[in-house]
Amino acid sequence: MPEAAELPTRKEEAWRYSRVERLQGENLDDWRVIDVAAGESFRDTLVIADGAETKPTELHRWRVSVGEGARCEIFAVLSSAEFARLEIEVTLGKGAHFELGGITVGGRETVREIVTRTIHAEPDGTSNQTVRAVHWGHGTGNFLGNIDVVRHAQKTDAAQDFKGLLLEKGASVNAVPQLEIFADDVKCAHGASVGQLDETARFYMAARGLSPDLARRLLVQAFLGDALVSLEDEDLRESLMAAALDKVDKAL
Repeated sequence: MPEAAELPTRKEEAWRYSRVERLQGENLDDWRVIDVAAGESFRDTLVIADGAETKPTELHRWRVSVGEGARCEIFAVLSSAEFARLEIEVTLGKGAHFELGGITVGGRETVREIVTRTIHAEPDGTSNQTVRAVHWGHGTGNFLGNIDVVRHAQKTDAAQDFKGLLLEKGASVNAVPQLEIFADDVKCAHGASVGQLDETARFYMAARGLSPDLARRLLVQAFLGDALVSLEDEDLRESLMAAALDKVDKAL
């Protein structure tokens, strides 16, 4: 019989905050390959929500190649499974664009994470990643994002924006944005912050007659909405938001 694949450890940067013990029995070599041809546009979504087919461990690994002048958009909501992980490795051609909008929500002892590596392999490429995490109980939300700009990929414009929201003490959110840049004529930015609900905003809304639960829900919805701003399909945007808020509503 073939030997079982060796599991990663938390000593590896991409798995630092992960729940590696949940990977036992998972096929770590099972990558979904996406090739976006030059000049084409591609959009896909991933929703891991409560359902009969949702497994305790949901591991999704995608390897994406975006051709010259092409555009790839991926939007994801991770709101179920004891351990849910979306890992994306994307390589951008000349003038290509990659857009990611990601949401993780959860409580109890769950871990839900988005891990990306964006490789700007040619000049004039652009990428934008917006990830929001809302967690409570002892839930954990993780975002680890690498932006790699190779030596000749001039005029690259890349950005990452991560924010985490903790609804209760005991929850945790971890963010590790990283840049590795070998070209000199580029624009690259990343930001990460973690906090609690804006009590001033809640007080303001309560003063105008909104119940505490409704005020909190609206604030969470606005917070998560940042991850879906670039999704032009309104029906799809509402569907993804509903999947995220369904889990939050059960916790409020």
